[in-house]
Amino acid sequence: MVVDLQFEFTNRQRKKKMIFNKRHSNKQLCICFAIVGICSLSYIAISVASKITEYKSGYVWNKPKVVTPGKENSAPPSDAIVLFDGKDLSQWKNGENWIVKEGYATANKTGITTKKSFGDCQLHIEWASPKKVEGDGQGRGNSGVYFMGKYEVQILDSYKNKTYHDGQAGSVYKQTPPLVNACRPPGEWQTYDILFTAPRFDKAGNVTQKAAFTVLHNGVVVQNHFVLKGGTFWHKPAEYEAHAEKLPLSLQYHRNPVRFRNIWIRELSPIKGTLPKK
Repeated sequence: MVVDLQFEFTNRQRKKKMIFNKRHSNKQLCICFAIVGICSLSYIAISVASKITEYKSGYVWNKPKVVTPGKENSAPPSDAIVLFDGKDLSQWKNGENWIVKEGYATANKTGITTKKSFGDCQLHIEWASPKKVEGDGQGRGNSGVYFMGKYEVQILDSYKNKTYHDGQAGSVYKQTPPLVNACRPPGEWQTYDILFTAPRFDKAGNVTQKAAFTVLHNGVVVQNHFVLKGGTFWHKPAEYEAHAEKLPLSLQYHRNPVRFRNIWIRELSPIKGTLPKK
């Protein structure tokens, strides 16, 4: 009886060992298959990667010139033309009509126009409507920046001031409202950073490329590459009239003592590249 029990016990042990060995073998086999699979995939990936080459445009580009930024983002970079530094308006025609004091110029008597002409450009300008609120609608802190003397970005005290939407601050006057109203309260300084793409005309005077504005008002995008329908007019719809590639910039006097400071401009030109012949 003892012998039978011992034999049965031994038998069970052998079966357990066989099952364990079988499971262990299966596990080892799975690990081996996994390693083989990973190695195969790695080989395939390396083989494919070795056949991929980097795309290159083939253009030989001119080296971008180095421009030193101002100490602050509002300060003119090294390639900027400073139009008003708080001291005088010698860069402007009719500048003597405006009142310059304490680092700013106040609109007075007439509009002013730059002596130099510009095409594609980046403009930085800071302005403030009168702190004392007088009038409403278009009669409150009204002025405007005219690129090429024709394409206007509106200046207006639009802080809690109802007027037509395509005539408020940051609008392309009578063409489109700003995306948002980013106006500060009356008397506070405001900034415009404007990218202007000038229109192009063929020899017959037809528009080949329309003008466009990107405008940031107090750091907020209010015009996102808006394509203009034409020049700015008060009495008729916008339309294009052929003109020179470069024309002066103007600031409007609209019988409101709007103040200005820190005005600078950068001329923009596309970087050139050539595609060598094959």
